[in-house]
Parts: sequence; structure tokens; C-alpha cells
Amino acid sequence: MQDGHHDGSKFQQNINGCLDTAIGEHGLSPASYKSWLARIAPHVEALKDDYRNSRLALLRIPEETSDIADAEAALARLSEGANTLIFFGTGGSSLGGQTLAQIAGWKIPGVATEGQKSRPRTRFYDNLDGETLTGVLNTLDLAETRFIVTSKSGGTAETLAQAIATISAVKAAGLEAQIPKLFLGITEPEKPGKANGLRTLFAKFGIPMLEHHTGIGGRFSCLTNVGLMPAIARGLDARAIRAGAKSVVDALLAANEPEKFAPAAGAAMSVALSKEKGINTLVMMPYADRLGRLAAWFVQLWAESLGKGGEGTTPIGALGPLDQHSQLQLFMDGPREHYLTIIRVASKGLGPKVDADLAKLAGADMLGGHTIGDIVDAQAHALPEALGRAGRPVRTIDLAKLDEKALGALLMHFMIETILAGRLLGLDPFDQPAVELAKILTKERLAKGA
Repeated sequence: MQDGHHDGSKFQQNINGCLDTAIGEHGLSPASYKSWLARIAPHVEALKDDYRNSRLALLRIPEETSDIADAEAALARLSEGANTLIFFGTGGSSLGGQTLAQIAGWKIPGVATEGQKSRPRTRFYDNLDGETLTGVLNTLDLAETRFIVTSKSGGTAETLAQAIATISAVKAAGLEAQIPKLFLGITEPEKPGKANGLRTLFAKFGIPMLEHHTGIGGRFSCLTNVGLMPAIARGLDARAIRAGAKSVVDALLAANEPEKFAPAAGAAMSVALSKEKGINTLVMMPYADRLGRLAAWFVQLWAESLGKGGEGTTPIGALGPLDQHSQLQLFMDGPREHYLTIIRVASKGLGPKVDADLAKLAGADMLGGHTIGDIVDAQAHALPEALGRAGRPVRTIDLAKLDEKALGALLMHFMIETILAGRLLGLDPFDQPAVELAKILTKERLAKGA
């Protein structure tokens, strides 16, 4: 019952490891899985209608190009004379960009390409911390640093605080006249009667702005200029990222049954395992450094989209092989509530070769003559087998190659999977009502001087 072949060159999903035919009584029966596929079928058809009627901008964004040209031009202007690009934004305004930047080596020391060495360095500050921001503003050469500030609403308190503190530091350094060249904002277009603090602030200083897509926000914004700007800054091909995403939308439109559409199969399985087997924790575990932030992006996507009204399951980000040594004990032998997604990138023959004599000397004969990629490949295939023997559900996603098209496809896959899971649960995957209370109480405390 292998399912969901995207066009082979992008990736291949297999959920056989979740069925009782593979893992015994703790798996889902094929008949039950079929019934959940039947339940999700109307939602797949509704999603096709959303595309045809342009009701869901996310499904149409892969076809757009003018905003990419605008982003490239804005970044080229901003980058003149720059040594470092700083991205301010939080949550969905940052995690998508980090995910894309990482396949070009961001946050993996020592792997920058020659092309990247000639570009400005990229940094993300997505968490507000006073001590960190003090250190950043005190150590940067502000004249050679550029700041890209993202907030869809223009009212995100953390991002406004970062922007205001940085503008003050730039003024204090005697660079006030340079402010329009040092900053760029990404926020929604001006709307009569709707306040946008970031737009008002930046207009006062003559800072240029790019328009944030009004129909795509937060955790779903990775394929808009919000996520693509960091990708372009790292030298990635933004059009190829969108082409990869489009391949999944094309697969949606061509799917004549949910089982043949990988995101529908994935959504049906995760909801079914939760409802029928009490499996309420999803572990996202890629086997590649360059997909580490994908796991963090997925955690927000799944948690914020589906955790509503008592529904939802808990996502956990992990990284293989690292977390075989830190979390696997729980997943293999703890409570039966974990469902693992293992993402594998073909790695045989890659990396340094382990010297056979030295391996023997170290008492690790089995490593001798193999490349590092061979070892990771063996681990990434052994783990799902071990989980299966332990009766733990596991899905595998295999990529022949990790490039812009493959990552664009993965991002769209998980966004559509999340949307379908939300609709199957009868909730709106696009809002986040519960987080508003904490924002209100924060403002009240600050207003009282607490």
C-alpha cells in the first residue's frame, strides 16, 4: 500500500510502517485506513475547488513571479556595501526563511560555498532577548549591516521592539541619514482605518517596504517573499523553490483518489492514529543537517494550525542521527503515543571515507571502507526497521536529492497535509485564537509598568 509518489525526482512517501500488516496490533488496519481515506476525500475535492476558484492563495503562489523580481531588486539594493544581513521577525515570519536558508548551509559551520563567501552573511534573530540584542547592537559594524524586518500585521510587539532599538542604535552611531539604505520592511499594504505600526514607523524614516501577501500569513508564508528573501540572500533559486511547490499542487489537481495524493494519505494516517490508537505525538526526524530547521518549521505549522478546541496532536522536532542518541529511547520504549516521520536524503558514497586500518584499531571494523554517507544511510534505514519491530508507527519520506525543487515540494506537502488534517478534524487550520490572550495580558502588564 505504498502511497503518494510525487514525480519521483522530488520525494517518495511510504506509510506502510503505520499499518498492522507491518507493525502488528499497534498499527492501523488497512480497512480502517481506507475508511479514513474515504472521509478525507471530500476535503481533497474541496481543496481542488479552492484552487480553481482562487479561494486559497497558498495554492496559487507557486505560479507567481513578479513578487520574486521585486524581492531580488530590493535585496540587491539593500546589499550594496553590506557585510551582514540581519532578519528580524518571529515565528512564521522567520522559521520558513531559516528552513530555506539552511539548505544553502546557514547555521551549519564550515560549509559555505565560494559564492556565499562573497555575499553578506545572514543572521536571524527570531527570539526577543535583551542581553542578546545588546550584544548584537554593540558588536556589529552598523554601517555595514542591513536589517530586514518582517511583520504581516505590522503590530508584532517583539519585532517592533527589535526595530525601534536598532533604529535608536543606528542614530546613536551617527548614521541617521543612512537609515533608508540600512533597513527594509515587509508588511501588509496600507489599509484605510487599519493601524500598521511598522509601516508608520518606517515611513517616518523613509525606509523602503515590500508588501506582505495579504492572503498568506505566518507559518504558511515560507513560499512568499517572507521565506524567499533569506533564500535569495543565500544564493538559492526562488523560482525553483516555487516550481517544486507547484509539483505538489499539480499532483493535487491530478489526484483521482486520496490514497494517490501523498499529503492526503499523510493527513488521514496521522488523524486516524490519534483517534483510533491514541498516538498523539508526531516526531519529525530528518536525517540531514540541512533539514534541521524544517523540523522546527513543521512543529509550529502543526501545533498552531491544529491545536484548537481540545483537538490536535503534539509535534516534536528531532534530527538524525543525533537524536538516536538523545530521544530514541523514549520513542522506541516509552508510552505508545509516538508516530515518527523519517526524512532521508540519498547519501550513499558521500563524505569522507573511513580508513579501514584506523577503524580496526578503534574496534569499529564495520565502519572501515565506508563513507560517512554510507553510515548515515545505514542508520536511516535501520531505524524504521527497528521501530517496526517494536510495533511503533513510522512513515518514511525519501529524497533522491535535496535542492530547491525538493524543498519547495516538501514545504507544500506539509502545508497541504496540515490543512487537510485540520479540515478532517472540523477546525480552521489558519487561525490561532488562543495566543491572543497572552498578547493582551503582556500589553496590560507593560501599560501598568509591571
